[in-house]
Amino acid sequence: MSLHDDAILVLKAYERDGEQGELRTAYLDHLAARPDGMWKACEAGHITASALVVDPSRGRVLLTLHKKLRMWLQMGGHCEPGDDTLAAAALREATEESGIEGLTLLPGGPVTLDRHPIPAPCNWHLDVQYAALAPVDAVEAISDESLDVRWFAYDEVAGVADASVVRLLEATRAAL
Repeated sequence: MSLHDDAILVLKAYERDGEQGELRTAYLDHLAARPDGMWKACEAGHITASALVVDPSRGRVLLTLHKKLRMWLQMGGHCEPGDDTLAAAALREATEESGIEGLTLLPGGPVTLDRHPIPAPCNWHLDVQYAALAPVDAVEAISDESLDVRWFAYDEVAGVADASVVRLLEATRAAL
């Protein structure tokens, strides 16, 4: 099965109402129209995969200060040809950007979807967002894509991150 096919299956299983349901439909329409819709080269936009790294035992999340955007965000990025599934892409990105080995995705698939504009030529990221549980002995490290990585208490996130990260945290906490 291709990554494109996996993304369609994941999105079909992601049944939500309201704005999340509308995004799901938009993502599925995008993939139906664009065989290249998983890849960075797709100028109409492309699917990305991310994961919010959480430590529920301590009530905290690990965010990265993105080097280019200079914003505190969850770990994530572009799908790569070696990714077999969206979940694998999200887990790979979370591991690479956090430096933490032994992350596990929260069962049940993605917790939210978020579509956001990016500079041309790509125009849109259609992000499929997961939650990753950090092991008890997690030690983070700054990646080449980050200026910093830092743990934040749940109630600190709204003060440092944008609304999309806050929504992801809320959905993750509800899933926990």
